[in-house]
Amino acid sequence: MIELNRLGWLPYRRIRVRGPSMAPTLRDGDVVLARRTGRARSGDVVVVTWVTRPHQLSIKRAVRREGDGWFVVGDNDLASTDSRKLGAAAVHGVIRWRVWPRPRRLAGRP
Repeated sequence: MIELNRLGWLPYRRIRVRGPSMAPTLRDGDVVLARRTGRARSGDVVVVTWVTRPHQLSIKRAVRREGDGWFVVGDNDLASTDSRKLGAAAVHGVIRWRVWPRPRRLAGRP
C-alpha cells in the first residue's frame, strides 16, 4: 500500500499560516505555496508532522537530518513548539514562496 503524501497528490498546495512560531519570516494569516516534491535542505522552511501529532501540519525551519526525519525549529523561539520538545519531524513539503501578503521568494535562514 502506498501512503499518500500529507499535502495531497498535486505538486503544489496553498497553506494559510496560523500562529506566531515562524515570525518574523511568516506571520499569522500569511499564505504560502508548498511543494510536496521538493527535497528539504538545512535552512529551508518546511511543512512537517510529528509522530505524536500525525494529523497536525506545522510550518518550521529545517535544521538538520536526524535519523529518518528532520530536526526543525520555529524562527520565533519564544512561541514555537518544535523538535526541541517533540523530536524529529517528517517533512511533507518545502515552502519556497509567500504568495500573500507581500509576495516573495523565501530563502534560507534569516
